[in-house]
Amino acid sequence: MDDVLVTGLGALSPLGAGTGAFWRGMHKADTAPSRVPDPLAHMDHPLMYLVPEADIPDGPEEQDGLPLGRGSRFALAAAREAVADAGLAALPGPSGVPGPEAGPGTGPDATGGGLDPRRVAVALSTGMGDTDLHEGWWTGEAPASGRWAPPFPLASVVGGWFGAQGVNTCVSNACAASGYALSVGADLIRSGEADVVIAGGAEAYSRVALACFNRLGAIDPERCRPFAVERQGTVFGEGAAVLVLESATHARARGARTVYGRLAGAGWSCDAYHATAPEPSGEQIERAMREALREAGAGTGAESGPESGSGGLGFVIPHGTGTELNDVVESRVLDALTPRTPLYSVKALIGHTGGAAGAFAALAASLVLHHRTLPPNVPVGERDPECAVPLPSGSAPMTGAYGLVNAYAFGGNNISLVFGEAAA
Repeated sequence: MDDVLVTGLGALSPLGAGTGAFWRGMHKADTAPSRVPDPLAHMDHPLMYLVPEADIPDGPEEQDGLPLGRGSRFALAAAREAVADAGLAALPGPSGVPGPEAGPGTGPDATGGGLDPRRVAVALSTGMGDTDLHEGWWTGEAPASGRWAPPFPLASVVGGWFGAQGVNTCVSNACAASGYALSVGADLIRSGEADVVIAGGAEAYSRVALACFNRLGAIDPERCRPFAVERQGTVFGEGAAVLVLESATHARARGARTVYGRLAGAGWSCDAYHATAPEPSGEQIERAMREALREAGAGTGAESGPESGSGGLGFVIPHGTGTELNDVVESRVLDALTPRTPLYSVKALIGHTGGAAGAFAALAASLVLHHRTLPPNVPVGERDPECAVPLPSGSAPMTGAYGLVNAYAFGGNNISLVFGEAAA
């Protein structure tokens, strides 16, 4: 079965535009949420990790006559960077040439002519999509066109821009969605349905989502503090993370210039327990982790310890949201399954990006594998004694060849992904 490689990365995050800004922010490890600039955010804790105003895309405002919201514009920005990074070009449209919105992937080093558009797919995710448009309509702030638009157009928007004629699907099973989207993309490649998949997730500020979590009492009044004894909930973040997944055969044939790693394993499960609360024993999240590690052939700390070298697990990017039970359950499973394996918390850095959280974790894992360095964690304060997991405060060289990524969601949806170093 052909390896699924990561050949391009793109990001728009609270750290700024681009994967370079994201990697630098990971090492700086100094972020904080801000008050949302929404006069209608009448709630106890209107806090969020926001994309800097200077980095918010100024368009496009619409595509094919349909207005685009903040989420779609975020997704397009990240997809354009990822496609350009992979050395691909937007495919010719009906006129035979890329359109005016083809983006930076159309430069002299890009390769698009050899791509079969029928074998290029898009698998993107979101929890709230372009809900900002609908929230605007509800409050008398409709976009200039006044035309209705669907709330979840991200995959079709990116697919339409790139010219992808394969599967275009938007996954929306809450906070595990982009993990599932990446797994769907890998399955499309492994099954022979696609050569290239533009995969990831995007999430933007939603007044409704933030208000609902405030009503649930699930927003921390200070910051996102996973595994901290004083944590009081999560804090949302926004942005988009996109990975170009590609079959190893296709990447070799076109001479892909960079390979960040490979998506080596995936495991899905469902708690079948409660609409919002995790199942206390962690049985199903452990099942997902074990399946992903088994598929990847990655050793764990429980089997060989962190000294296992090139064959072992080098790090974990946990789901850990800062909510009480979620962090405890995941910690217990990780302590049993991957003892002493260091964790890197993306959510402590940029908050909980909802439907994009798995994609941001995958982006971080790909960068760690590529640079072979695990950045320092953002300080979260005193650790909860029930969360006995290692959160290194300094950067360190990676000691294993694999990274484990976890993403969980309401409805008991669980996914674990294992990313590995690219084969020499």
